[in-house]
Amino acid sequence: MVKAPVGNKLAILSALSRDHFISGQALGEQLGISRAAVSKHIKSLQDMGIDIFKVTGKGYRLNHSLPLLDQSKIIPVWQALTDKPCHIEVQPIIDSTNSELMRRIQSKDAALTSGQVLVAEMQQAGRGRRGRQWQSPFGANLYYSYYWHFEDGMQAAMGVSVAVGLAVHDALSALYDLGVQLKWPNDIYINEHKLAGVLVELDGQMEGPCHLVIGIGLNVAMPNSAAQHIDQAWTDLSQHVSEIDKNQLAVVLTLCLQKRLHMYQKNGLSDMVAQWNALNAFRDQVVSLSTGQRQWRGICEGIDHQGGLILRQDGERKTYYGGEISLRKES
Repeated sequence: MVKAPVGNKLAILSALSRDHFISGQALGEQLGISRAAVSKHIKSLQDMGIDIFKVTGKGYRLNHSLPLLDQSKIIPVWQALTDKPCHIEVQPIIDSTNSELMRRIQSKDAALTSGQVLVAEMQQAGRGRRGRQWQSPFGANLYYSYYWHFEDGMQAAMGVSVAVGLAVHDALSALYDLGVQLKWPNDIYINEHKLAGVLVELDGQMEGPCHLVIGIGLNVAMPNSAAQHIDQAWTDLSQHVSEIDKNQLAVVLTLCLQKRLHMYQKNGLSDMVAQWNALNAFRDQVVSLSTGQRQWRGICEGIDHQGGLILRQDGERKTYYGGEISLRKES
């Protein structure tokens, strides 16, 4: 079981920079430990997926700057933007932020309130859609889950991932003036490369009150060691943005999400369909939809007011709804 870096490991991580090398001897002198001990700590940090270069005669440096989460930095950012109470909790290492919030729902945790956010530096069992593993190396990306108590039932929550995609768009636009595209049902793209994914999990009744856990995995500074395991074209924020503060990102994302969920609760997707369709990554392109057993081809026309995907097939418009469906552009 991987443990969060503490003590000397954390001190080494803090001393490393992407801009210049630091020798093992200098690190050892700073911490009062041997070069062999430094080397051992570096090895265990690399085993956690942290991209650390070693050059003989120069020492060590980070491949990427590592923007770490810090509860004490999140609070002032939050308070500068809103007077609502802050419910963002930071965990260094967790199996999965979504799984942890689902456990709290199922155990009827009295401290769990709608709007609770859990962010982590590393997931040991991060999950994407359709049972895929979500690559979650330490400190590299944003692993984020939001708990929402929704009174209108699971049936009415079917289009939530559309609202979530727009919230991610809002946050990245506000912070970095970054234009993204949205891929149905729940991916965020830049120039046909995946930047983030959404996993919405539900617990409750079809018609009565239900619980939603909204998971967002957003690539921030993906190390090459983890990228080898990704089976599609991807990108991360560090390729498009020079300065990234993950604490600020978590706060702004939460506020954008709250705003979109409030819109959804009030009017469903009616105020969001046109904007989503304008950001549709596969707009007017030939695509294939697959459930594993069945496949359909057609021209992607966007989404309807329930969040279903509209395909034009042989002159007819047909609508398909989420779940275990995969959407791909035809080459």
